[in-house]
Amino acid sequence: MPEHDLPVPHNPDDESGQAGGIPPEMVEMLRRMTGGAELPPELLSHLGEMGLGNIPVAQFEAMMGQFQAMMNAPDDGPISTDIVTDVARKTVAAEGDRSMGERERKLAADAARVADLWLGQVTSLEAPGLDGRAWSRSEWIEATLPLWQEIVEPVAEGVTGALGEAMTAQFSQTGFDQLPPGLIPPGTNPAMVLGQIGPMLRKAGASMFSMQLGQGLAALASETLTGTEVSLPLTPPDTLALIPSNIAAFAAGLEVELDEVWLYLAVREAARLRLFEGAAWLGPQLLTAVQDYARGIEIDTDSIESAVSGIDPTNAEELQRQLTDKLFAPKPSAAQQAALQRLETWLALIEGWVDVVADRAASAHLPHAAALAETVRRRRASGGPAEKTFAGLVGLELRPRRLRDAANLFAALEAAGGADLRDASWAHPDLAPTAADLDDVLAYVERRTTAPAEDEMDAALADLLRGAEADPSGDDPDRGGSTPS
Repeated sequence: MPEHDLPVPHNPDDESGQAGGIPPEMVEMLRRMTGGAELPPELLSHLGEMGLGNIPVAQFEAMMGQFQAMMNAPDDGPISTDIVTDVARKTVAAEGDRSMGERERKLAADAARVADLWLGQVTSLEAPGLDGRAWSRSEWIEATLPLWQEIVEPVAEGVTGALGEAMTAQFSQTGFDQLPPGLIPPGTNPAMVLGQIGPMLRKAGASMFSMQLGQGLAALASETLTGTEVSLPLTPPDTLALIPSNIAAFAAGLEVELDEVWLYLAVREAARLRLFEGAAWLGPQLLTAVQDYARGIEIDTDSIESAVSGIDPTNAEELQRQLTDKLFAPKPSAAQQAALQRLETWLALIEGWVDVVADRAASAHLPHAAALAETVRRRRASGGPAEKTFAGLVGLELRPRRLRDAANLFAALEAAGGADLRDASWAHPDLAPTAADLDDVLAYVERRTTAPAEDEMDAALADLLRGAEADPSGDDPDRGGSTPS
């Protein structure tokens, strides 16, 4: 074998090879991050002992890119839209998200048109003029992100502050003498350093939460079937969005033609959109209930500090595992419980009404409407991994617990006074059923079908007005009538 073909023994300290066991490409990346300054050999040795050299160069480069983007991003509050969008899109792309084809776009447009036609025969709520769309998971994320930000911002404020404080405390407790030699110049004032890195750590906390939110939205996007399936007005009022990739997974094993599944889900989505359009007050009420709940969330700082102290900064999956389900105090406050009851009642009423109306619209046209309705109910009752992931990240379960009671209430209203009485419950928030009404459906129906009795004052006023109309000359002095003696 020629001499130049002989294998060269590996020497981690060889300047032509690696410094401290770290590949030269990584060393160069670290130098660029520090403004091009030479890195102390002690620091490189310490980083090598930490296992930095075992990370693939491509993975390290991606990590450095994410870190630099995080640090260079504008300080836009507790949530970074760019980070949320980037993490969510990359997560669903890794799971096989794809663009929609012409056939799927046509199916969505046709399904929206047919669903709108069928619903027009069974409900008095007006249609907003629907545009059927087939969305990829990424498109659902982008379209719904603005409202999600509104919903979770109160949570993000608390989580970001707690994460920043926990990391600052961890840094301060570690002590500068525990840091690798050469990292901090001799004689540096620790308080000054902490003051400088405090804002950076708070920003890092915001970035961590934004990454978590992006992963939570990606999980939801991988399971949701339509634009507003979670019973929140997440999409534009005239957009009926269907998620074909998720619908195909939902339909697998049902022994129902895929086109029929599309139509049934389009009917449900169109019913929600009619409801959000016809009851314009409903969306703000939902958002208020969610935000009232979120503002009262208490951050479990002990769990956060424990998680941060054990975090491997090179392992994002471990960070997510440590923080998920540990961010929030286990018991909601009294104010939170009240807000949660309002929210659960609204969600149950929405889905209960949708169940009844969708059944009336679809059962006359789709042979498997009843079976599909039962499948949807079972799916909703069990809750999927996406719902649990999102609950762990923002401390909120979006589940209509009293769905059957709500469906029974609207069915009873319909039996007593037809579709008009059923739908009139949405005319004003004062007319809408409450949690107490779900406890006593018959009393609510009786109240809605019985005209309120006039009290004595109303009766006297009516008599006075009738008398004035019967005698237009009257006794009004300003009109030339008689004056009191």
